[in-house]
Amino acid sequence: MKKKKNKLKENFVTLFYAITAALFIRSFLFEPFSIPSGSMYPTLKVGDYLFVSKFDYGYYKHSFPLSIPIIPKRIFYSQPERGDVVVFKTPEDNKTDYVKRVIGLPGDTVKMIDSEIYIDNKKLTRIKIKSEAYKYFNVIRYKEILPDGKSYEIFEMEEKNNFFQTDDFKEVTVPKDSFFVLGDNRDNSQDSRFVGFIPKSNLVGKSRLVFLSFDTQIGSWLKFWTWYDALRKDRFLFSLIPKNA
Repeated sequence: MKKKKNKLKENFVTLFYAITAALFIRSFLFEPFSIPSGSMYPTLKVGDYLFVSKFDYGYYKHSFPLSIPIIPKRIFYSQPERGDVVVFKTPEDNKTDYVKRVIGLPGDTVKMIDSEIYIDNKKLTRIKIKSEAYKYFNVIRYKEILPDGKSYEIFEMEEKNNFFQTDDFKEVTVPKDSFFVLGDNRDNSQDSRFVGFIPKSNLVGKSRLVFLSFDTQIGSWLKFWTWYDALRKDRFLFSLIPKNA
């Protein structure tokens, strides 16, 4: 009986250490996220699983599960760089995770005219790559280049979207300790054009890497014989760090 109790105790201690280690890694190092929507196409696709680093922007309550307020204010803070793909809690409810790209830093002026971005009255360079189909729409894939030379790809609908008014945005100045973010799928993204600026207190982490991508239109996790065909092989360890143009 005593031996059985000792075994039970050992199992409990092992489980406790395992859970503690997992929580430590998730809160202070890396947290996995999955992409449920198309707002960041072509950079992120539905079915992508990515690692988000927690240490890049420091730590705050949103670093922890359920946003437990263990830390009263953000510590070890480093400001996001323009072009970073960030995960944050949307200001609409301060609990839903969004993933977007940082376009405007504190003090920047940002505006959009006919879908083109101006930062401090300087238009970002865009280079057309090709036209392609996205769902039921025809889109143009562009390379967009930031002032420091970093680049990434975006989608723009070929035809104007008059319903959502996504092509123009009046000039705003990004407040202190806040950021202006956009989705790479410019006509299909709930971003700073609609939810406002993202305060640094809402930052969760920096998206660094897609470690796995699974196309649910081809396969199902419940059907192992579909896994190989559904896995997007070209997205294994796909970097989310902007490239130099």
